[in-house]
Amino acid sequence: MAPDLVLRDIHSPPTPPWWPPAPGWWLVAGVVLLALAFVLGRHWRRARARRRAEAVFDRALAQATSPTQRIAAMSELLRRAARTRVAGADRLQGEDWLACLDAADPARPFSDGIGRALLDGGFRRDAGDLDIDALQALARARFLGWTAPR
Repeated sequence: MAPDLVLRDIHSPPTPPWWPPAPGWWLVAGVVLLALAFVLGRHWRRARARRRAEAVFDRALAQATSPTQRIAAMSELLRRAARTRVAGADRLQGEDWLACLDAADPARPFSDGIGRALLDGGFRRDAGDLDIDALQALARARFLGWTAPR
């Protein structure tokens, strides 16, 4: 090598700009947006189905004028909902029906609690001694559990 040769230091290339991103980042962004759209769409559809089920329950009970009619309406709605989830639920009677309603709840509110009124509450002459609002809340929770999408 010649001693009079002027050597210059190695120059680094300029840093790449942050915009536009590389094609891989566009792909990642697209996948994330699609996943977000899927999750939001699914949540929206489930919320809409839940609102519809709530409206069906509330409308049926609003049409009932007496406590016994409210109990009968709750029983009818629960039987309709049970047919869609439990095979043979529409043929169950008595304690078997209450056990079907209690299937997911270890507290057994239908067999041992206020839910027992569903057996004969719709046929009573006077249902004034029953806590209809508590029964309605219990029946509504079970109805929505069966009708709202999982």
